[in-house]
Amino acid sequence: MPEKYTTTDSGAPAPSVEHSLTVGSDGPILLQDHYLIEQMANFNRERIPERQPHAKGGGAFGQFEVTHDVSRYTKAAFLQPGAKTEMVARFSTVAGERGSPDTWRDPRGFALKFYTSEGNFDMVGNNTPVFFIRDPMKFQNFIRSQKRMAASNLRDHHMQWDFWTLSPESAHQVTWLMGDRGIPKTWRHMNGYSSHTYSWMNADGEMFWVKYHFKTDQGIDFLTQEDADRLAGEDADYHQRDLFTAIEDGNFPSWTLHVQIMPFEDAKTYRYNPFDLTKVWPHGDYPLHEVGRMTLNRNVVDYHAQMEQAAFEPNNVVPGTGLSPDKMLLARGFSYSDAHRARLGVNYKQIPVNEPHVEVNAYSKDGAMRIRNATDPVYTPNSMGGPEVDPRRASEVRWASDGDMVRQAYALRADDDDFGQAGALFRDVLSDEERDRLAHNIIGHVSDGVKEPVLSRVFEYWRNVDPDLGKMVEEGVRGS
Repeated sequence: MPEKYTTTDSGAPAPSVEHSLTVGSDGPILLQDHYLIEQMANFNRERIPERQPHAKGGGAFGQFEVTHDVSRYTKAAFLQPGAKTEMVARFSTVAGERGSPDTWRDPRGFALKFYTSEGNFDMVGNNTPVFFIRDPMKFQNFIRSQKRMAASNLRDHHMQWDFWTLSPESAHQVTWLMGDRGIPKTWRHMNGYSSHTYSWMNADGEMFWVKYHFKTDQGIDFLTQEDADRLAGEDADYHQRDLFTAIEDGNFPSWTLHVQIMPFEDAKTYRYNPFDLTKVWPHGDYPLHEVGRMTLNRNVVDYHAQMEQAAFEPNNVVPGTGLSPDKMLLARGFSYSDAHRARLGVNYKQIPVNEPHVEVNAYSKDGAMRIRNATDPVYTPNSMGGPEVDPRRASEVRWASDGDMVRQAYALRADDDDFGQAGALFRDVLSDEERDRLAHNIIGHVSDGVKEPVLSRVFEYWRNVDPDLGKMVEEGVRGS
């Protein structure tokens, strides 16, 4: 007899994994073959809806250790000197489906969950410090422009450039996307950014605005478009395979966390709107402060349970941290958790990968897939000794706001415009070789199906970023 025998989902020994129960060897299958029914029913329900953006991805577990003192800026327990916190990371492409190649040109998601002593803290970011849009009203349509056409079910560069050129605030991110960072060599060789502005609060109640920068300790590296196209056909799971193999071999990747810190009052007069997701804070104005190191050292053992069902959301904040007036961030505070409820069920935070590593005393009750036991009293307020709110422990981050109700973009600051930082990136940050590759990538992308009148708008778009770049792109496309 085998030492380890197959069971049904209820734990009873399974009768057979080869033959259904029938009336005679040639007869019909019987409905009372409950094990067959269980196997077929489970198979039909194995797939849960994939994420809308960021469907294709992978990641691992690890630890974050604070190596530098930032306690004067935040009282968050997991950011205090010497603190060590278990965490999980997920890397992804934005537009592709679950079966899409890892090496498409696309921003890479960089989502982190820290299981802190005060509850879960999540950061949802990308491998770029900015994003395509600044207002959540445009997000749904932006994602659709990167997906597939209704008639052909094909991705289409023409509709991508149609959206981008009609949304000039996208120029900074598209410059990043068309450059070397658009296709990282591996997930281990890319940075991660909060992109958004978050907030910190210290023990004295002072507030600061912050941006998170996770700098890869492996060094930045990239794939050329040609190498990426080749790998898409040879190994569509190239990035996922690389991370899993590296950790399995004991080659644990790490990232050093730095933050930019802006005093609360500076935001009112800074030359760029500090909450505009399409802008960066120049490091000359707000230099990087080193905080600690994130190391991934443990692979998942069940991809579906530990990665496909991992739910990251920026509204998971802990005392000493918070959101900001960033419109995209505030909308994501709702949209991410709403997506998880739709995809995984209302009790998704009870799935082990999403469970906080602290005691939960919540009045949420019932719903599909509730696992955690409820205890009386199940309502509040009550006089039966149930958990009570402690606002001092929560210490919410808050800021004052007033004004008329309007539908408009952020008010322009002294140096605000849609193309300025993209032009500075091209002229002042990239090397000659990087500028040449950027132009080469744009020309190849635009030459693949972009038609008038969008084509002329593409040339104007890049002339607004930089006249020389616009000329290079137009000559490259017109001559192709």
